[in-house]
Amino acid sequence: MTAFEIDPDEKRKALITLALAEVLTLSLWFSASAVVPALKAEAGISDVQASLYTSAVSIGFVIGTLTSALLTLPDRVAPIRLFALSALTGAAANAAILFVDPSSFLVILFRFVTGMCMAGVYPVGMKLASSWSKGDTGFLVGLLVGALTIGSALPHLFNVAGGVDWRFTIAAASMAAVLGALLIAQSKPGPGLAPAVPFNPAAMLDAWRNRPLRLANMGYFGHMWELYAMWGWIGVYLAASFTESGLPAPVFWAGAATFCVIAAGGIGSMAGGLFADRMGRTTLTIAAMTISGLCAATVGFLYGGLPLLMLALCIVWGITVVADSAQFSSCVIELADPRYVGTMLTVQTCIGFSLTLLTIHALPVFAGSVGWQWAMAPLAIGPALGVIAMAFLRKDPASAKLAGGRK
Repeated sequence: MTAFEIDPDEKRKALITLALAEVLTLSLWFSASAVVPALKAEAGISDVQASLYTSAVSIGFVIGTLTSALLTLPDRVAPIRLFALSALTGAAANAAILFVDPSSFLVILFRFVTGMCMAGVYPVGMKLASSWSKGDTGFLVGLLVGALTIGSALPHLFNVAGGVDWRFTIAAASMAAVLGALLIAQSKPGPGLAPAVPFNPAAMLDAWRNRPLRLANMGYFGHMWELYAMWGWIGVYLAASFTESGLPAPVFWAGAATFCVIAAGGIGSMAGGLFADRMGRTTLTIAAMTISGLCAATVGFLYGGLPLLMLALCIVWGITVVADSAQFSSCVIELADPRYVGTMLTVQTCIGFSLTLLTIHALPVFAGSVGWQWAMAPLAIGPALGVIAMAFLRKDPASAKLAGGRK
């Protein structure tokens, strides 16, 4: 078999296993965020602590990805091994929350460690997916981002299944990550995996020095301004809206609705990948950010109204807010030096997730000033700027490398 030949059966098996491992392992990310309403009721944690439950993971992820990029770990260490070890360590850190006071600083520390471990899962998973690519990069990376999305939604489903018992949710997510580690060991990289490269910390600077890469990254940063703040706070937002509307058991129904909203993004991500491979990366990203930005700007008009209307709009938002996510990574895969694809993906996610820290923390502060009804509106700023960046990339000659010339 040459480097350009791919066995369809091997590819299918490897990608299904990889996607399942991602779904299960990435349930760790929002496992604590999903139980914030229950912890507020039981342990009386503050809004600041609630923010840290989410942002500590992002901070850990940023530190983990920065360290990984500096050491070029994604391009030097066997990806299957790095993924499995990261998943097991993250599962242990998340499970440790069960043995401490929910309001303790140790919980934040454990969330930080969990985030660092995710740096060895998410970008590495995208590199593994791209190693099987043959004209379908957008779909394959979309598959992985879809897995990320469903994995992020899983804790909300665990919440509902456990009767909003936060301990069940934390334990279930940790067990899922252990299973994810066992599954990834059964997968394998594709024939397109580049050989290991020497240690080269300067390689990460190409993410900014290369103009097309810089534009793709700027589009991603606009996307990330919105995405994780929306995912992190949509459960609280829906609970507040459902309470205002008079819906019985608003916390329970908000948990169920949040699972639907975030999980819908899994469909959006995969559909977006198929669309982008056929119609163009910049076409898809510009369209998705336009729709998601409009949802962020207008969702407040449905606040406290009919729950079904609110849910319908939020599902559209949930689909479009992540439909473009994989395409920014696909742009990097197609525009970067093939030897350092893993490092470029890690740099992109490092800076993008750094930006999420601002919006995750600022959103509840803004809500405290204007109320939850209009709290989501500032998230529309990111997609608006992202559309501009991708429009510039569309005009750049290097965009001919995207999706086989389909801009």
